[in-house]
Amino acid sequence: MALEPKQVGIKEIARVLKISIGTVDRALHNRSGVSEKTKSKVLQMASELGYRPNLAAQALKLNRRISIAAVLPKHISYFFDPLRAGIAAAADAAVRGQIAVDFIEYPRLGAGDEEALQKAIQGGYNGIIVLPGKMQRYSAIMRKLAREGIATMCVGSDAPASERIGSVGVDAYVSGAIAAEILSLRLNQKANVVVFSGELSLMDHAEKLRGFAATIAVQAPHLTLLPALESHEQPREAYRQTLELMRRRNRPEGLYLSTANSQPVLQALDELNLLDKIHIVTTDLYKDLIPLIEYGKVLATIHQRPFTQGKLAFENLVRYLLQDDEIHRYIRLAPHIVLRSNLALFSENAPASILGTEEEQMHL
Repeated sequence: MALEPKQVGIKEIARVLKISIGTVDRALHNRSGVSEKTKSKVLQMASELGYRPNLAAQALKLNRRISIAAVLPKHISYFFDPLRAGIAAAADAAVRGQIAVDFIEYPRLGAGDEEALQKAIQGGYNGIIVLPGKMQRYSAIMRKLAREGIATMCVGSDAPASERIGSVGVDAYVSGAIAAEILSLRLNQKANVVVFSGELSLMDHAEKLRGFAATIAVQAPHLTLLPALESHEQPREAYRQTLELMRRRNRPEGLYLSTANSQPVLQALDELNLLDKIHIVTTDLYKDLIPLIEYGKVLATIHQRPFTQGKLAFENLVRYLLQDDEIHRYIRLAPHIVLRSNLALFSENAPASILGTEEEQMHL
């Protein structure tokens, strides 16, 4: 039976190859005393077994203490709670006191984020994990962080014009394209479709819309894409926009809810008795969404894998700070498509850290 990646260490590689632990260590760290042939075998076996260097052990070896701040909003908890849980899981694997992480929270993107980042700058951290909001504004902030000697890792979205050291996120363009293809398979006659977005100045949201629009144009020219609606991640605004949109004569037959802020939209549709009449693709997965997928009221949801995003962002930032050559600076994860047929794989026995929580309630 193949070893799980988290179980693999130098001992396992040495045991499989029947060589000494010292030889494996020298080969992995490109030190002298090992032939090129043996080094090649070690590196190949390490790759096959899924070996990853122990970041905490590296920090101990270098006698360094690393401190990281994760500066993230509380809203939307369906996305950000699992994201924080992924960061915490990666931090828990580190030696206590050697690699530390602090969580600095603010209400929502665009509300308290600059103050939170300023707090992180004053905290003397080696690195910061952040989801960049408006690209132009955040690029300037992250350039300031770079001048202060603080390494910034973007998660959930990106700010290419900034001096961030890397980014981790789901492939947003592909996410939008998948949503468009799913809707086009259901809507085979002329119909209107619309994208509910958060803030189109956020690169992740802009890329989802771009992927959706391009796919509609190529694969479903019989569908008319109405202007996107920006709720700015505010539940009241998303609820209001839905009611207004659905009372129009040219109301859409297909909706793509491109952020995790889908609950107010679904609530408005339910109050209008339209959940069974509109084809809907949502984003991410939380408990209230599960029965809607089970009963066919939501076609599918595009899971952004926030737990994995958080874990990888933390690990790669630490690798950068430890000057590890294995850092993958720009990671784009494949989105997971959750349908009624595979819903159980994502929902049954899933821990809250991965599934999302119901703590955040909408007060309309």
